[in-house]
Amino acid sequence: MMNPLPIVLATLLRNRFTAILFVGLIALATALGIAISAQERALRLGSARAADRFDLIVAAPGGHNDVLFSVVYLDPTAVELLSPETTAKVLAGDRAEFAAPIGFGDSHNGAPVVGTTARFVEHLSQGLAEGRTFERMDEAVVGALSSSRLGERVGISHGHAGEGAGDDADFAADQLARGGTPEQGDHLPITVVGRMKPTGTPWDRAIVVPIEYNWFVHALGTGHAPGDDHIGPPFDPEHLPGVPAIVVKPESVAAAYGLRNRYRTADSTAFFPAEVLVELYALMGDVARIMGALTLAAQVLVVAAILAGILALLDLQRQRFAVLRALGAPGIFVFSVVWLYVGALIGSGIAIGLPLGWLAAGIVSALIAGQTGVAMTASIGVAELALAGALMALGLLLAVVPAVLTYRKPVVDALRT
Repeated sequence: MMNPLPIVLATLLRNRFTAILFVGLIALATALGIAISAQERALRLGSARAADRFDLIVAAPGGHNDVLFSVVYLDPTAVELLSPETTAKVLAGDRAEFAAPIGFGDSHNGAPVVGTTARFVEHLSQGLAEGRTFERMDEAVVGALSSSRLGERVGISHGHAGEGAGDDADFAADQLARGGTPEQGDHLPITVVGRMKPTGTPWDRAIVVPIEYNWFVHALGTGHAPGDDHIGPPFDPEHLPGVPAIVVKPESVAAAYGLRNRYRTADSTAFFPAEVLVELYALMGDVARIMGALTLAAQVLVVAAILAGILALLDLQRQRFAVLRALGAPGIFVFSVVWLYVGALIGSGIAIGLPLGWLAAGIVSALIAGQTGVAMTASIGVAELALAGALMALGLLLAVVPAVLTYRKPVVDALRT
């Protein structure tokens, strides 16, 4: 039985530049589909991991999305405050390992400054990478990617402008240097005393201060009675201000659902981050399916256009195939040569496009992670392999067309020109 592979190889070498062009086009079409699929999964997994340690979030009634993005992803979104009464009730509630108030509104060189408790810092970071947690109102713990160093004195400014400390921070620092006491509403300079381990969340770039600092610099008191300078719980219900949100760590799964139901009232709402993410993933899934369908259509069109080009190229070589037929080569041999030739082009393009798509997804993931702080890792999974396999199967099926047209062409007609 005749072996078609030497002729296939010779044809590829003879038309190497055309073959490289066809393979490149198929590789790019494949890479586009792989990159979209891998990046969509990396975004879902990264955002889900970022919310893992935010078990239950309690906030004022309203949209869960805004609260989720503010608390977990530190997006500067304006949210309503829980009332002081509700805040006191949640912080003093039972069936929870801890309840940590979360406060926003300040920044340092573009990095968000977040107020909370030392217990939540330890929970989020699972132990510090260096230093210790804050023990005074003018101390802070920074995220793993923060540029601030241990022992550094940091000025804080109001809002998210990121221009460094404002005049009130300079004024407070001057008062401290003179031995005075800063007033409510002054932005105290803070000292970095610890650094968290990487969390894969935007908190890795944050500066975390005691919630008392957040209240104090916004002229809301400290959550404690006058003269009580300790930080963290227990708080004094008579002196508690409202907060944007509270992160609750339930004692058990049953307690989590019980607390969620308890705080879903006219004065507050409670939700698991996964509840909101599932809705977002459903929307992302719809968009991904539409993009996937469009990408597949584009890939099919690319393959079809390439097959049309290959058909034209094979037509220029019809005399060579006619000679083979005249020398006694069976029709199935000619069919095999053409089919394997087209299959080699498609297979090579897909084989190159698969890692190329993974590389593109990795680059996009790195760019998104740099902008959002959410750690993402793009990888090739079953979905991408299935996509590549489906495109390969479709390509081999379409390759039958030029193979059939070539071997069915009469020998006399092919030799006539």
